[in-house]
Amino acid sequence: MGYYFDDSLSINAYEGTDPKAIISSLAYRYMGQNLKHGLYYRAYTNNGIVRTTDYRYRVDFNKIIHNAKDKDCVCAFSKTYSKGKASLGFDINCFGPMVMYVNGEVVYKSDIFKERYSENATRIFVDVNPGWNDIRIQFKKTKAGFGAQFGTWIGKWDFYSLMPTAERDGREGYVFTEPVSDTYEPEFEIGMSEKDFDVKLYPELDWSEDEKSKGQLTRMYGTPEGKYAIGWTKGFFNEMGVKSYSFDLEAKGKTVVYIDRKEVFKTDGGSESFSADLTFGEHDVFVKSICGGDWGYKLTCADVEFTSAARVKGTSDAWMYIGPFDASFEFPFDTACSMIHIVDNKFWHLDAPDTFVRPYNENQLYGMWNYPLGVTMYGLLHTALLIDSADIKDYIRSHVQLCCDTLEYALWDKEQYGGATSIHNLLTSIDSLDDCGSFASMMLEVHKYLGLTGVKEVADYVGDYIYNHQARLEDGTFFRKEMMHHFHNQTMWADDLYMSVPFLTRYYQFTGDKKYIDDAANQFFGFKKRLFMPEESIMSHVYDFKYDTKTGVPWGRGNGWVVFSMTELLEVLPEDHEKRNDLIEFLNTLCEGYLNLQDEDGMWHQVLNDWDSYPETSCTSMFIYAFSRGIRFGWLRDPAKYVKSIYKAWEAISKTSVDAGGNVYGVCRGSEFSFIPDYYKYELGWNLNDTHGTGIVMLAGIEVIRLNDFLAE
Repeated sequence: MGYYFDDSLSINAYEGTDPKAIISSLAYRYMGQNLKHGLYYRAYTNNGIVRTTDYRYRVDFNKIIHNAKDKDCVCAFSKTYSKGKASLGFDINCFGPMVMYVNGEVVYKSDIFKERYSENATRIFVDVNPGWNDIRIQFKKTKAGFGAQFGTWIGKWDFYSLMPTAERDGREGYVFTEPVSDTYEPEFEIGMSEKDFDVKLYPELDWSEDEKSKGQLTRMYGTPEGKYAIGWTKGFFNEMGVKSYSFDLEAKGKTVVYIDRKEVFKTDGGSESFSADLTFGEHDVFVKSICGGDWGYKLTCADVEFTSAARVKGTSDAWMYIGPFDASFEFPFDTACSMIHIVDNKFWHLDAPDTFVRPYNENQLYGMWNYPLGVTMYGLLHTALLIDSADIKDYIRSHVQLCCDTLEYALWDKEQYGGATSIHNLLTSIDSLDDCGSFASMMLEVHKYLGLTGVKEVADYVGDYIYNHQARLEDGTFFRKEMMHHFHNQTMWADDLYMSVPFLTRYYQFTGDKKYIDDAANQFFGFKKRLFMPEESIMSHVYDFKYDTKTGVPWGRGNGWVVFSMTELLEVLPEDHEKRNDLIEFLNTLCEGYLNLQDEDGMWHQVLNDWDSYPETSCTSMFIYAFSRGIRFGWLRDPAKYVKSIYKAWEAISKTSVDAGGNVYGVCRGSEFSFIPDYYKYELGWNLNDTHGTGIVMLAGIEVIRLNDFLAE
């Protein structure tokens, strides 16, 4: 039943089953492997081939190339990075003939049927290699169409590719040629200069000669009389101590120069020089220009090379610009320079046609918002509180605060660019409880203990979705309907009790509004009506309304979510609540069913009633959690048998599910569903350090510690 790690690494080899040692090891390993890192910034051009609301790329060349003739082609180029060998899923709707190449090999070629029925997507899986992989697509014009919609096969997967030429390296999207013949075969390699192409590439990279003759602010913003804009760069001043540096300024109109937000020079225009005393190191340089006709500036400093203040990828320009603003608007330097907030409905531009600075969260886990991280951070929080770790507390606070801080921008980004955003890809396209409930519940818990800013705005956004917009059956029970991930449509998942109830419970505490906890309590009976398996007193994973039946497969973690969430609710539910006694009775029924399915080693299995399926760590941890809370709060009858079960399960986890490096084994990856257990047993495997289980193991260990204290008392 083991997970095939070196037994010499087992924590049990030197710490026994000490839960404090185990959860500390897990917490520090997790934090060390997912270090704090801010956002990335890329130049972005919102024309040509761009991602749309379904997270795929779309282009209709008939709308952007007006001189193309039938049989003309356009070739598009991009690149994508992979950490290792992988298979990427694409859904493709071709509007006309289309061929896609990956690393020089044809991976998709349309035919008359795909072109005729362009409303039907074709799904392909593309093998990619470690490192950079090149993508080339040939589109051909016919009277039927000219272009395609293509990209991620699974809703909301934030997959994007990058422009591959040297001049645009780091920008999201595709470069593409002017119309060429269908025999054109470009000499293409990642990183080659656009000067080496024998055809013109789009989107436009530079201004026309006429635009270049104007001030940069004129070509970006026009000439809004009396308004101002701000330019921002950084310079590294490398003389030791304090030195006087000389600056040269060519200004078209009234201009003010600031260094580190302090005014150092102003002029009505013209060519002038000034000096500033600066210490060794990096300094922010700002230029405020006021429009009085053609406007703009050029600022240089001898011996100092300016660099992009946000290290923007995909541009060689050292300056970013924001504006225009009314003369009466006081520019908020701190807010604007945080690079995560919009300012007066504006964000930063670059001096190039239709080119903006766009933030991306490219961390694997840090600063991300998703439901597995909700429970991971929940476990991390209570571990930090238990061992009183300031480092872990700071890590959690900064992770969640970044998520709070970026929602406003992300919603603006979605509206501004009309497609997918690379920050909050879930909340900005919210259509399920998975998108919001787990993480938002944890956010309120972190706020309770550590304090956050901007929590109310995010919590109200989530609360409004869950209470007023989430799909419900006639009796008010949540179910999945009209989701971007179509496979889930018209289903009910046991998982959704965790994706909703803990948040509703904490939102009730946060707002004081009883309707939220009433909603949480009622959900269990709607789910019980459709998912309960009375012959074994456990829950089916899914109910499929397409076939009007439950699947009858009791997935381990799905059942874990149910009792985990029920104990979260019961802890807060008023003693006189009308549903309280019925919930406690249901809890006892379920726990009896689970108790009967624990194996001889102490584990529960991927499919609870099928011990040929693998022993699964996250559900075992959740049963520990629920049993312990049921004992401590007095909800479970005959607690002695549950005490024995808990310690047996914890011993099994400490021996087979964790090692001395703080790694977690045997956690099932994120699931789909099936009507037969074989999918769960053989296709739905486990991942090392999967975030669906890391935090849950920590929470189980914390409950063992609390149970020890409770029994000692």
